[in-house]
Amino acid sequence: MNPVCALYVPGDRPDRFDKAAASGADIVILDLEDAVAESAKAAALDHVTDWLRDRSGGPEVQVRVNVGADHEIRAVRATGAHAGLRIPKVEAPEDLGIIASLAAGLPLTALIESARGLRNAEAIAAHPAVSALALGESDLASDLGSTAEAVLDHARIRVLVAARAAGLPAPMLSVYPRIQDLEGLRADTERGRALGLRGRTAVHPKQLPVIREVFAPTPEETAWAEAVVAALEGGGVATLPDGEMVDPAMLGRARAILTAR
Repeated sequence: MNPVCALYVPGDRPDRFDKAAASGADIVILDLEDAVAESAKAAALDHVTDWLRDRSGGPEVQVRVNVGADHEIRAVRATGAHAGLRIPKVEAPEDLGIIASLAAGLPLTALIESARGLRNAEAIAAHPAVSALALGESDLASDLGSTAEAVLDHARIRVLVAARAAGLPAPMLSVYPRIQDLEGLRADTERGRALGLRGRTAVHPKQLPVIREVFAPTPEETAWAEAVVAALEGGGVATLPDGEMVDPAMLGRARAILTAR
């Protein structure tokens, strides 16, 4: 099953690492960047690498490193853990050359957080070391000077198209910062799901159930998918009991729905 919930944890809060791993998140993101004060970054890196060395099992783990902090990538790599790296503020594929070499095969998620990065999203997604794209919506809004829904949706669609054109999974939605506003989280996540994005990052465990509920297929979607797969078992074109004509072009969506159950 594709991951739908990712939880950020500040790298200088090692007391939260195990709690995050037990939260039900599909991915735990240990953050060395925005969530950590400059004075605490060295200690945060030590906490993160110590935990990576000691852990066994559990959800997927990623580490968001700082811009230009090659020593952080080396330190994560030296733990021997298969942790993904989230690379902030990627603006061009050239930004990833040294990073990919240092990562030595660790999966890279390129964060698109500026107008220039958004313009170059297709080239960034095509870089051979990139395994996923993500949109840093707060940074992008600051760069563009706009939080309008139309602007945000345009950015989400551009990153989605860039990812899928490069054969990458649909990006996860960015963090919804208003932790107490679960209805706002639900509405915005539903809008992102309708656009074609898959999953969402969170900054608090209370957001995870809402995200998971939104991305769970509805009974109607599941019934449709089962009917499509059954109808097209022999290939060709078929008609569902409700009169909808279906063809093999619809199999991909149907199978994705059934996989997400």
